[in-house]
Amino acid sequence: MSLQSTDQIADLITRIRNADNVGKTEIRVPTSKLKVAVVDVLAKNGYLASYDIEDGKPRGLLHIVIKNAGEVSRINEIEKVSKPGRRVYTAAEDIPTIKSGRGAVIISTSKGLMTGKEAKKNRLGGEILVKVW
Repeated sequence: MSLQSTDQIADLITRIRNADNVGKTEIRVPTSKLKVAVVDVLAKNGYLASYDIEDGKPRGLLHIVIKNAGEVSRINEIEKVSKPGRRVYTAAEDIPTIKSGRGAVIISTSKGLMTGKEAKKNRLGGEILVKVW
């Protein structure tokens, strides 16, 4: 397992998607502040069961529980929107709705990471990072 990745969020999203597709209930990934913020937003909105941070050297691990045993995953599809070669930004009034409001987008704003609904409510635009439903 490599500790270095050029796009941390794409790596995290791919690991979650792959683990969910093969039926795993939990994964461990190298931690960073950005990964913790993304996983926190996903967990608060019910897409992940839980998460915690395991200390370690040289870097800790982020332990993510995708779903509890015997449950169906809430994630049908998850994808990265902004990529290193093509960043996608949006104004507050142009934030997209996903699957008629059943999905969510995670946006990086000046006030931190939040869902599209929270960003619209706070009238904040920013970079669209992740689309999930």
